[in-house]
Amino acid sequence: MKNETVNLPSSGLEAVQARFALRVAAHLNDATRELPHDVAERLKAAREVALERARLARRTEAAGVQLNGAGPLATMVLGGGPGPSRWFKLASLLPIVALVAGFIVIDRLHVKAQIAAAAEIDAALLADDVPPTAYTDPGFLEYLKVPRD
Repeated sequence: MKNETVNLPSSGLEAVQARFALRVAAHLNDATRELPHDVAERLKAAREVALERARLARRTEAAGVQLNGAGPLATMVLGGGPGPSRWFKLASLLPIVALVAGFIVIDRLHVKAQIAAAAEIDAALLADDVPPTAYTDPGFLEYLKVPRD
């Protein structure tokens, strides 16, 4: 037997899923009539707990949507919904602050190194006996690039 894939439009797929769900529900309802009373009561209690959790999930989802799709970071920082305390939220921002501070320090050190290199070249040029026409020579740039010991 060959498996065939049937492509249905989304509305047709939803209709098939709804019919299947109704058939499964009907079979389950028929089977519950044969269950003992205590098992039926436990199933009823479990069903109520599941429905309450679903309602709570929908409320939480709706509260997240009220932030106009600001995203999870905005929800975390602005304090939307149940979640971690404010101290935990502030502590979670600490690595970002450390990263930005590190970038600033690295940039400052890089600029200082560039200034020191330029000052060393300027000092060597001013201290050396170079005629003024050497500054216009195209090979002079190569002379500057070659490290001197």
